[in-house]
Amino acid sequence: MSSTWYQQVFALDAKYNAQRASKLPTLGILYIRRRNQLLREKPFKEHDIRTQYLKLRSDLLYKRYGENIEQNNIINNSLQEEISENVPKSHFVQKKSTAENFAFAGVHHAFDQHTAAVIMLKFANNDRSRLGCASLDGTLSICEVVNTPPQVFAVLEGHQKGVTAFDWSISNDLIVSSSLDATIRLWKVHIEPKCLRVVKDPQNAEIFCCAFIPANNNLVVTGNSHGLIQILNVSTGIYTRGGSCKLGEKILSLTCEESGGSLIWAGSDRGTITSLQLEARTGRLSKLQRVQKLNSMVTSLSWRSWHSKEIPWPVFLASTACNAVLLYRVADNQGSLKLLKKYPIKHRLHCIRSTFCPQMGACLIATGSEDGAIHLFDSSKDGKAARVNLLHGHARPVLALSFNYDESFLASGDHQGLIILWRNHQRHL
Repeated sequence: MSSTWYQQVFALDAKYNAQRASKLPTLGILYIRRRNQLLREKPFKEHDIRTQYLKLRSDLLYKRYGENIEQNNIINNSLQEEISENVPKSHFVQKKSTAENFAFAGVHHAFDQHTAAVIMLKFANNDRSRLGCASLDGTLSICEVVNTPPQVFAVLEGHQKGVTAFDWSISNDLIVSSSLDATIRLWKVHIEPKCLRVVKDPQNAEIFCCAFIPANNNLVVTGNSHGLIQILNVSTGIYTRGGSCKLGEKILSLTCEESGGSLIWAGSDRGTITSLQLEARTGRLSKLQRVQKLNSMVTSLSWRSWHSKEIPWPVFLASTACNAVLLYRVADNQGSLKLLKKYPIKHRLHCIRSTFCPQMGACLIATGSEDGAIHLFDSSKDGKAARVNLLHGHARPVLALSFNYDESFLASGDHQGLIILWRNHQRHL
């Protein structure tokens, strides 16, 4: 009950935050962070006091700002002015800007079922509602976000240490997860969730990343702290013959080519991105080449085929702890990468993740940041014009985020364990 009350108060304050500090965005950021902190640290215990406080708070905000207020996220004022000056008004009637299409309107809901950092979020495939969450508290959770109110459907317990990554199967009936306890777990998540299989890492090494192979969901690729990439058959619980490759550095991130191809990329703690080739039928793995050498750890990798006349080739996104998100072009069938653009964010210490917009129609990139904000970039633009929006609400570094498939919701998770669900009014049904 106290959790629901906290979420209600936080959402109420976040709703009015843009109007509260419309001319001074930094004040609004500071206010909502401090509000979040106080609500979590000093909740009222008596139900009657909570109810009275929420009603009084709502009445005061209504009198101050009015009823028909929707929080518009704090957008760069100079960018708004530049658009309004240079683009005819008729343009806005005929076609909305990227910023308008992705105007996530405040905090729709806040989840706080996790007690440690939320390291990964991922909506189920082609599913608006089911959101998977992985935390360093050793649990995974599944949330139903279209319910009224959104709710936690299940908490998956079993890992003895922090969960580092997970992935949905193509049919969404299974989840695979990796952990610092040196195990891979396979979970059934339909109707009555339960653990189906536990597989120990052969080197008893911490496992930092895992993913289903898109062309064969019996196979899972994993990366561990000993620098070993391995292919596991989750149906049998056996690592495949010839399905391992030693890279010599801690493997922090993985991504697979999703178009039926055989390429896998791995990112390390020393800034190396390596391409590998997989025989999906047999599970045999071979190293191709070191495609990039960066100055700091690679914490997130994403591959996407871009359906655009302007950019017909596949693209590749890398989060690196050098205060930047890097966008590459996949240059050949060996997985070679050619740098296209670099987006500055605050990223030095934590495992920050970034992602592509699912439908790719707006060329949008979203990333967490150690400044507690979610940064949205339009990759079709350069310089300051590329920054579409900033979402504020977290009081700690934002580590994980995920869009649902129709872009009506964006979920973000932070270092403290808070998960915020943002609603896109333009896409919301």
